[in-house]
Amino acid sequence: MRPGRSGRWPVLLVAAPILGLLVVPLVALGLASSPSDLAIGMGDPLFGPALWLSARTTLVSLAIVIGMGTPLAWWLAVGPSGRTRVVELLVDLPIVMPPAVVGIALLMTFGRSGLFGAQLDFLGIQVPFTTTAVVLAQVVVSAPFYVQAASAAFRRIDQDLLIVGRTLGQSSRGAFLRIAVPLALPGLVGGAALAWARALGEFGATLLFAGNLPGTTQTMPLAIYMALESDVRVAVALSLVLAAVSLLLLLALRSAPAAWTFLHSTTLGRAPRRAPREGGA
Repeated sequence: MRPGRSGRWPVLLVAAPILGLLVVPLVALGLASSPSDLAIGMGDPLFGPALWLSARTTLVSLAIVIGMGTPLAWWLAVGPSGRTRVVELLVDLPIVMPPAVVGIALLMTFGRSGLFGAQLDFLGIQVPFTTTAVVLAQVVVSAPFYVQAASAAFRRIDQDLLIVGRTLGQSSRGAFLRIAVPLALPGLVGGAALAWARALGEFGATLLFAGNLPGTTQTMPLAIYMALESDVRVAVALSLVLAAVSLLLLLALRSAPAAWTFLHSTTLGRAPRRAPREGGA
């Protein structure tokens, strides 16, 4: 039974503080900078390289996450539950681990004295404090969000459709690419948006594993941290850009299922009809 209008006010009053805590800081951020201050901040030498590096590395990390995370999500969705539970636990672990711990773990893996340090040093490859380290940190922290969303989308698919596809001559790979992926596409897009947003905002693991080198490892969150020590206007400008990108990603995430449903229904509605035969029956 739904509460009446009079019963909603106590609930709203209790929820108002947390709602205000979520909304008011964003409003304050938007009011903290005038157009002239924003232009000055965007013209700072920190702004351009940090924006370009964040865009470049997050797109690379997103491509890695989608390319390798989609088969993993499919296996988690259709594999035996006894095996997938352990793998799901390992995949979800970076979500609950502090980013600083992730950064130290990556350093102990790829650093000079790390697990693969001797092999990488023999090959003349340095991973920490490079752009590659930025991409690796972004992949580790963002992949769980995509794999979770993708595996949930694959689980919602009616398995009978895949069986029908196999009986019509589709191979396992063909049924996956031509049936499972299109049906799960809204969930895959939503997971990709979450993963990209997480990679774009990554700070702690990147700082400890890749450092804060302008033009090489200094992404936008690290540039905000550095700008706070010298010019707040640059920090505010960078923050506003990140907030705007996050808002766009959220809007895309919210509208993706509805857009896919509309596109799918439109495509079905335009299916060609059989022309009537001439001369009657």
